[in-house]
Amino acid sequence: MRVRIGDVVIGDDMPVAIQSMTTTPTSDVEATALQIKRLEAAGVDIVRVAVPDEKSAKAIGEIKKIVGVPIVADVHFDHRLAILAIKSGADKVRINPGNIGAEWKVRELASVAKERGVPIRVGSNSGSLPRDLRGEDRAVALAEAALREVRILEKVGFHDIVISAKSSDPIETIRAYEYIRDRVEYPLHIGVTEAGVYETAVISSSFALGYLLYEGIGDTIRVSIAGDPVREVIAARKLLSALGLRREPRVVACPGCARAVFDVERVARRVEEKLFEVGKPITFSVLGCYVNGIGEGENADAGIAGIDGKRFVAFKRGKIVGTFKMVEMEDVIEDLLKDL
Repeated sequence: MRVRIGDVVIGDDMPVAIQSMTTTPTSDVEATALQIKRLEAAGVDIVRVAVPDEKSAKAIGEIKKIVGVPIVADVHFDHRLAILAIKSGADKVRINPGNIGAEWKVRELASVAKERGVPIRVGSNSGSLPRDLRGEDRAVALAEAALREVRILEKVGFHDIVISAKSSDPIETIRAYEYIRDRVEYPLHIGVTEAGVYETAVISSSFALGYLLYEGIGDTIRVSIAGDPVREVIAARKLLSALGLRREPRVVACPGCARAVFDVERVARRVEEKLFEVGKPITFSVLGCYVNGIGEGENADAGIAGIDGKRFVAFKRGKIVGTFKMVEMEDVIEDLLKDL
C-alpha cells in the first residue's frame, strides 16, 4: 500500500524515506525554515514539526513557502490543532493514540484529513500508552495502541494511514513492528524513541532499524538523536547505505594500529566531509598502511594507503596512480575527488 506525503510517496517498493524533526519553536518561522533548509541540504525527505499551539499550527503555511520538503504536523492532546495544521497546509499529521482523546475527536480529524487528501500517522510511544494497555506486554501494547486508532479510522472509511510504534527499548521496538506487520499492510514509519545522545542513539537505532529494514519492515525512518537533527539525517543515510538501500558517499577507513603511518581518523573525517559536500555515491578508501591498502582499493572508486612515514600511494578503481610525499596528501585527495 502506498501513501503520498506532499511530493514523497512511501510504501510498497518505493525507496525508504528519511525523516527528522525540527528542534526550533515552530511558531518561529524564520528559525524553523532555516533548520529545515539545513536538513534538506543533509538529504532529508520529510520533516516533522511540533504543533503545541495555534500559532505553531498557523506557522506551517508560512514555513512551506520557504522550504521544499513535505511538512508533518506533530500533535498531542488536542485534535483541533491537527485540523488547524491541515488547513494551514501540513502534508501529514501525526497523532498519538495515548493522548489524542475520545473516538469522536479522531473521527472529526479524519473527516477533514480525507477532504483535504492529507494522510494521518498513528504513532504510539512507550512513554504514553493508553491507561488500559499499561502493564501488558509493552511491545504488544504499543502495537495494539496504534492498531486501535487505525480501526477507528477504518470505520469512517479513512485509509490514508501510516503507523509507528516506538519504544526506547530496541527489542521492544522490533517486536511491536513485527506484530503490526503481521496484521496490516499500511506503510510503517520506524524508529527508536528517546534513543539518547549520539553514540547510544546511533547504536540502538542501527540495531533496531537495521534489523527491521533487513527483514523488509519499514517505509520511512528516523534515527532519533538528542541535539542537532542534521546528525539524524546523516546517520540515516549511512544506515540505508550499509543495508544497500541507497547509494551514498562512503569512506572505508582502517581502525588504525601501530603500522599506520598517518592520522587515519583525521584524514578520513576530512574526506567524508568533502564527499557529503559533493553528494555523489563515491567510495573512498583511507588506509594507514600497505597491508590492506590496494586490496581494499579494488572495491573503492579511489583511495590512499600509507607506505612509510614519508610516502603514501594513491589508487583509482583498483589501479595505482602514483606514489607521493606525505605533504602532498591533501592536494592528491582533491585531485582524485575531482576526477571522480
